[in-house]
Order: sequence, then C-alpha cells, then structure tokens
Amino acid sequence: MTRPAAPRVALFVTCLVDLFRPSVGFAAVKLLADAGCQVEVPRGQTCCGQPAYNQGDRATTIGLARQTIQALAGFDYVVVPSGSCAGMLKKHYPSLFEPGSAERAEADRLAERCFELISFLTDVLGVGAVQATLDTSVTYHDSCSGLRELGIKQQPRQLLASVAGLELKELPGAEVCCGFGGTFCVKYPEISTKMVSDKVAEIEATGAALLLAGDLGCLMNIAGRLKRTGGKVEARHVAEVLAGQLDQPPIAAGRGEVG
Repeated sequence: MTRPAAPRVALFVTCLVDLFRPSVGFAAVKLLADAGCQVEVPRGQTCCGQPAYNQGDRATTIGLARQTIQALAGFDYVVVPSGSCAGMLKKHYPSLFEPGSAERAEADRLAERCFELISFLTDVLGVGAVQATLDTSVTYHDSCSGLRELGIKQQPRQLLASVAGLELKELPGAEVCCGFGGTFCVKYPEISTKMVSDKVAEIEATGAALLLAGDLGCLMNIAGRLKRTGGKVEARHVAEVLAGQLDQPPIAAGRGEVG
C-alpha cells in the first residue's frame, strides 16, 4: 500500500517572528514536521501588508499581497504562527482584488489553503496531543484576530492539555483585547495603556508563572507592561511550549507597549 505523500507546507514566518522571536518559527517547523509535513520557508515572503492595510494604504497593501501570493504559490498549505497575519491572508486578501479577476482567483486559492498554526495542527491534520513536558502553571490570552476572525479558542487549550505537568489557569477576560491592535496602540496610547494594564492585573491574579498566546504582537505588548510594572509572569508563544523548545529567554518588551 502506498503511503500518502507528506503535505508540502509553506511557513509564513511573519515580521515579528523574523525580527524579534525566530524561536517561534523554529518551534512551528518542529510541530509541523512532527505532524508529518514537509516544511519550507519561501524566501520571497516579506510583510503581509497588514500595517498598511490598517492605515488605509491600499496601494502598498496590494503590492505586498501580490508579492506574497506569488511567493506562496504551489504549496499544499500555508501555515502562519499568528492569528492576525493568517487572518490578513485568509480573510482580507481576496477583498483587495476585483471579483472575477485572475488576481482575485489567486487570492481565493491562497485563502483556502491558509491556516493559523495551532488550528492547522488540530483541525486539518487531526493532531490531538504533543510530546512535551512543562512542570508549571500557565494562563492563556485569546488574541482578537485569531479568536474573532478565525475561530481559534479550544484548539490551543486542547494541545496544552496534553503537555505533561502543565496546569492551565483560565484567565478571566481572556477574550478581551490587550490594547495592542497593531497601530491602535500608537493612535490611542492612553486607552491602549489602560487596556494592557487591566490585562496584566488579571494575568497576575491567576497566579500562573507563564502567559501564553498565539500572536507575538499581543505577547510583546503584555510583556512590555509586565516589565514596566515589575511583574514576574513570563510571556511565551504557545508554539514554544507545545514544541518543548524553551531554551530561549522569555519574550521581551516590544514597541507595542506604550505606557
């Protein structure tokens, strides 16, 4: 009997992972490889265009989308370790091009093949458990884009439940925005700082040692506020825990935290 070929997966790394936290990319590669995927990182990828899109710069966004669509063509799947960037490729790219056009068809094909990392593992590949150990307590923040655009909620919790020794302490208000919101934190710094301060207070109240999430922007924002307030909770991308790759220091403060 012929074994089915391993799915050929393009990892779309994202700007924040590439520039600030490459270990998340390596963790994603391990998780995908362990699940039987042939993983490649296309060299032609750059920014997905989300910052320009959020600012209303449609021309720049379309240019970046064209480049990204070309770089990711020919793969069985495109996987992204970020709900916000995955949402951009999957939900917003098609709207950039005229219905019925060849470019719209290409954007639609990419959208059909594009998934956020954890949801791809659980919902597409059927992964129900990982081989990882972490003897500590964690809490989980549901990032807005992953939750509201892509329906990511139970998938990370399902896999975290399989991590030996890990105790998940649910975060009150886990679905409430941390105040990052891409350019929101720059446009409305006072509101953003109040939101992330409330989030940090709830995180610390759980008594968890680690904060996990699936979007690096949220994690850098919250880590920044924790640092400024003297918090002891460490921030990690959920992929790092699931892959058992915790040799790097916790996530550091990012520009997103403005308070």
